[in-house]
Amino acid sequence: MNRKKISIVLSLITLLIFQSCAQKQNSMTSDDHTYNALNKEEERVIVNKGTEAPFTGKYYLAKDSGLYLCKRCDTPLYSSSDKFNSGCGWPSFDDAIKGAVKETPDLDGHRVEITCNKCGAHLGHVFKGEGFTDKNTRHCVNSISLNFAPEVENAKTDTAIFAAGCFWGVEYHMQKEVGVITAESGYIGGHVKNPSYKEVCTGRTGHAEAVRVIFDPNKTSYKKLAMLFFETHDPTQVDGQGPDLGNQYRSEIFYLNDAQKNTALELIQILKLKGYDVATKVTATSTFYVAEEYHQDYYESNGHMPYCHRYTKRF
Repeated sequence: MNRKKISIVLSLITLLIFQSCAQKQNSMTSDDHTYNALNKEEERVIVNKGTEAPFTGKYYLAKDSGLYLCKRCDTPLYSSSDKFNSGCGWPSFDDAIKGAVKETPDLDGHRVEITCNKCGAHLGHVFKGEGFTDKNTRHCVNSISLNFAPEVENAKTDTAIFAAGCFWGVEYHMQKEVGVITAESGYIGGHVKNPSYKEVCTGRTGHAEAVRVIFDPNKTSYKKLAMLFFETHDPTQVDGQGPDLGNQYRSEIFYLNDAQKNTALELIQILKLKGYDVATKVTATSTFYVAEEYHQDYYESNGHMPYCHRYTKRF
């Protein structure tokens, strides 16, 4: 094959590769079955990592109470309670909703990009050490990357608290359930104020490792989450789960109202009729203490899978 023919073939291959990449990019940015539709300017910022002009965004000086959501996938990202005016020209937040935002250093090493942890939408950049607030952090976010849910909508959430062994595995499974907004590891049911992980591990504080789940009742239900609780651990094991032994690893539901209590007892009765010797306790909720930061999103942060929690259909 002469050089001219080789050149033509290489050009055709390059064209096909370019078209394939373009088609893949288009499917990623316009798949309205997965993400919300974006206009050209929104796509420039959210998908192609652009920046809107300072002092032009609709949320720059907004002060209403509520939640700021990812425009691409509607995931809650920031609370208005963490918003402040830094004077930079873009909405500023000194914290994000736990697990909602991912931080990635730019290739130039000068800045840290922030993206939606669910869909990868570009939000802006995070800066630390500026001293604007006590948290010493500024999430500088493009308004165009956000939607806003006023507090009246934000109020449509509910809470559930489950203990089922190591809280890492419980949190892992709960976070994956549709309708769950956040899942937070912590301690509950003991007699020591503000216990540390080291203290709880002794088994002498009376606390159970537990997970507090905030969910949208329009997308899931307490009953569905309670069923998931029973199907992702062994509810027949007493004071332990798998190799983790001790009363801090007990199976227990902490109910917030009579409706939750009745649902838990109903599910336990169903399991007993199926032959399960259920050891799960059902207890009125008490003070929930959030666990140390390194326990939050443990499996997601470390790239591992739960070692003593797996799904087993029981209902």
